[in-house]
Parts: sequence; structure tokens; C-alpha cells
Amino acid sequence: MNLHEADELAVMVPPVVDATAKGALFEGDTGVLPLEVRRVLCQLLAGPSIDAGRHATLWPVLLRYEASLHSQLCELFLQLVIDREAGVAFVRQADTGELDTPVLLRSLPLTFIDTVLLLHLRQQLLEGEAQGRRAVVEEGALIDALSVYEKNVSTDRAGFAKRVAAAIGKLRESHVLERLRGSEDRYEVSPTLKLLFCAEDVQALTQVYRELRGADTLLQEGADEQ
Repeated sequence: MNLHEADELAVMVPPVVDATAKGALFEGDTGVLPLEVRRVLCQLLAGPSIDAGRHATLWPVLLRYEASLHSQLCELFLQLVIDREAGVAFVRQADTGELDTPVLLRSLPLTFIDTVLLLHLRQQLLEGEAQGRRAVVEEGALIDALSVYEKNVSTDRAGFAKRVAAAIGKLRESHVLERLRGSEDRYEVSPTLKLLFCAEDVQALTQVYRELRGADTLLQEGADEQ
């Protein structure tokens, strides 16, 4: 090997570059999003939502970098949903039609009483918004409100109350219900709930459950007449 060849080989060796010099956040980082935007992205993927009240530092970042976040999520076949008026944003699976795409979001199976509870909470949320107040509910009041469906779920009051409590626990884990500080049985309904059911879904489900209630009433009246 002559001197000229040695010089050429030396030039081909890449220089050592500080990983943080180009905006990397950790060794080996090739991402392009700023730290605050990555935090927003992580919160969206962790779920269930970002809202202006609970995430005061993330919300303005989300709005400022909406286009970048939308693009990143599309890479994963996900869609960013933002309701600026309600101050809430969340991620859902994109409608990819006939494309064979992976499903990244974990679905939450709902029982009959889960769905009834969700519809009731959604109504409480809408009423609260119309009156300019927070939608706060109490566990005992929820059990009473849903008692019209008791015979569809359980044959005894205690069993029904346990099922409602289990449904409340499921919604608390998914952050649809947020327990109020200093209280064991009072919750605030997340604004996200308003976006989970479209008007057509609500109308269809409400009609089904109204028919169930009507059928129970007729059966009860028949039993009373005998």
C-alpha cells in the first residue's frame, strides 16, 4: 500500500460526531421531533386521550404540531381526532378499507351494563356542557339511574350493584371516569366520551334499551295482574 492509498483510506473513516449536536435526545436517536412533541405522541398512544384540563402543558403543543403528529400517526394506520371546543384529543384506528393492516389499539369489550352506563354518562356530560358545568356523578346515583335495567342484568339488588361497580371500575381504568380528589365515590366524566359514540350509534342503542325497558314493564304488569 503506497502513501496515496493510505491517505484515501484515512479520508473514508467517518469522523466522531456528538449525538446531541443534531438535536438527538439520546445515543442512537434518529428521531426528528422535539422532546415536547414526543411526549404528546407518547400520551396519545398510551391513551385514552389528551385534554386541555388534565394535560395543560401538552395541549398547546398538540395544537402547534398537529400536522406532524397526524403524519406520524398515519405511519401506524392511526387517526388523530381533535375537538378544540371540548378541549380533547385522542387516537383511533384509521379506516383503511380493504387494506390488510395491523390493529395497534387495544379494544375494550363492553357488557350490556357497560354500554348502558356509557350512554348515561354521555348524557350527563352533554347536560353539564349545556349548563356550563363539570359533569360530576356519584356511584350511588349511577346505580339508581341504571336500576331500570336491573332485571336484564341480575336477579338481586346486591348483584346488580356489584355489576355497576365493576363497570365503573372499567371506565375508571380507561380514564372515562376520573375520581375526584378526596372522594371515594364521586367522579368527573371525561370530555372524550362525547366523541366515542356518534349520534347514529347513540340513537340505535337508546332505542334497543328503551325496548328492553318496555318489555320488562309489560312483563311486570302482566305478573301484577295474575
